[in-house]
Amino acid sequence: MVKKGEFWSATGRRKSSVARVNISSGKGAYTINNRPIENYFGRDTLKMVLKQPLELLNIAGKYDISVNVNGGGLSGQAGAIRLGIARCLEKVNADHRGELKQAGMLTRDSREVERKKYGQPGARKRFQFSKR
Repeated sequence: MVKKGEFWSATGRRKSSVARVNISSGKGAYTINNRPIENYFGRDTLKMVLKQPLELLNIAGKYDISVNVNGGGLSGQAGAIRLGIARCLEKVNADHRGELKQAGMLTRDSREVERKKYGQPGARKRFQFSKR
């Protein structure tokens, strides 16, 4: 089992966010940038995204999760934390890999923002065409 003071760490990325996640055995406390989850994420959907890997494996409330995340917005940060938690859980018990992989939680979402091009207002949007 887990020795006292033992923890696992992993990195998760999404968009331009990077999350360093540490998991240790505990009572299910979430700490994000030294703040509780309720103070960091306002929307319930973002809190739900974080808890998906633990709820999938039916081990919610068994681990304390401490996260240091930076870059991007709240949605990207939530996705990065989810990937980091899933990777940590895989390190805790290798038997979890199959379930997490099938649910798509061990795959990094590689979608990034497309760059803006010169001569137009955005990545794809064009200025209005005028024939005359």
